[in-house]
Amino acid sequence: MRKLISLLAIAMTVVLLAGCSLQPPEWAKSKKAANAGEIKIGLSISTLNNPFFVSLKDGVVNEAKKLNIDVIVVDAQNDSAKQSNDVDDLIQQGVDALLINPTDSAAISAAVQSANGLDIPVVTLDRSADKGDVKALVASDNAKGGKMAAEYIVKQLGKDAKVIELQGVPGASATRERGKGFHDVADKELDVVASQAADFDRTKGLTVMENLLQGNPDVQAVFAHNDEMALGAIEAIQSSGKNIPVIGFDGNEDALNSIKEGKLTATVAQQPELIGQMAVDAARDVLQGKTVEKSIPAPLKLVTKEDK
Repeated sequence: MRKLISLLAIAMTVVLLAGCSLQPPEWAKSKKAANAGEIKIGLSISTLNNPFFVSLKDGVVNEAKKLNIDVIVVDAQNDSAKQSNDVDDLIQQGVDALLINPTDSAAISAAVQSANGLDIPVVTLDRSADKGDVKALVASDNAKGGKMAAEYIVKQLGKDAKVIELQGVPGASATRERGKGFHDVADKELDVVASQAADFDRTKGLTVMENLLQGNPDVQAVFAHNDEMALGAIEAIQSSGKNIPVIGFDGNEDALNSIKEGKLTATVAQQPELIGQMAVDAARDVLQGKTVEKSIPAPLKLVTKEDK
């Protein structure tokens, strides 16, 4: 009887071990998918209510299609809490890698750390995460772009020109970096009479600019941290009957058309589709065990009417 029980115990152990061997660990599944060309990535965009980020998304989707990579796209709608939940959902859907364009660089950190705990590599686009292991940040040199805008204003209007700054979403790395680059020059060469957030939004750019014009009627130029706010500011300026040069940041289609029409003065142009493409390539390389640079820069160019 004891011998029979022992044999049964051994048989059950063999069955259990065989059952366990059918389920490889998550990291092994991910590596297998990467090697087989069956990669699935999740893309979390801060908002698709902005042409720049639509172009960024298109760059990701087009490059992924070319490489036979599946993409799940989610829109945070500029809500940091929604973005964290979206990333959790992408993880539950079994993505092999995450591409994240943070709404808020601090708020997204917990979601990045959750992905780290599951060995899911994270690549950020345009904006960084304050904490967590990010394999690569694919972005333009935002600080350099802010500096380019300030230098252009100094060149056009001279030292101590009175300037209004429209800031992006508070807490976003792009807001901090563009502002820092701008102020590195402006604090020495210009007179920044007002700085206020308009959250990278055209409607808010219009409203904030209307209010700032009332308090600063002698302003000589405006620097907006993105084109959407710049285009909103132009509407407010036109309604006031003034003629004030406005410099934006991104180089989206509406901005380039506005420059051609003689409305927007200039923009620090990025290449959002290229950023999306480079992010997909970085994620693929990480999944295939290749080394990638922590910071992958995309080139910038100041565009004026003379360039159109």
